[in-house]
Amino acid sequence: MRRGQVRAGAHDAGDAVQERLSARDASPVRYRIGGRLPLTSTGVGLVLLAEAPPQVQEDAIAAFLPDDGGDDIHSPADLRRALSEIRRGGYAYARQSSPWPISTVAAPVRGPSGVVAAVSVVAPSPGFTTSSYIPAVQAVARAISRQLAT
Repeated sequence: MRRGQVRAGAHDAGDAVQERLSARDASPVRYRIGGRLPLTSTGVGLVLLAEAPPQVQEDAIAAFLPDDGGDDIHSPADLRRALSEIRRGGYAYARQSSPWPISTVAAPVRGPSGVVAAVSVVAPSPGFTTSSYIPAVQAVARAISRQLAT
């Protein structure tokens, strides 16, 4: 993966707190390491929100603003639909064109008490092949989940 990043994040008080490992030539991103972003603004955050308690989801849907989502989520109805698809598919795919064209695939990390984190790959949209990243990200999430279970 050229110009990409691997991220891990956890849900804290309505935000996604994220860490990343970046290639030397990684694409720019709009957050800082250890920074906080709304759950609706990243793939990691969307996975965490999709697996959050129903009231947390409803609060996020009610507070959603169009600038909080990527290119595919423009309304509370879009967000509700996306969360359902994430739960059904076991991963999130998101893309944004502004301020930089990037795409991401994220998957949940499960602990004994449920989803405890999420991992993702983020890379420039040109050349991003979703179908190749989905199984890889899900495999990493499952491997981490297995380690947490022991």
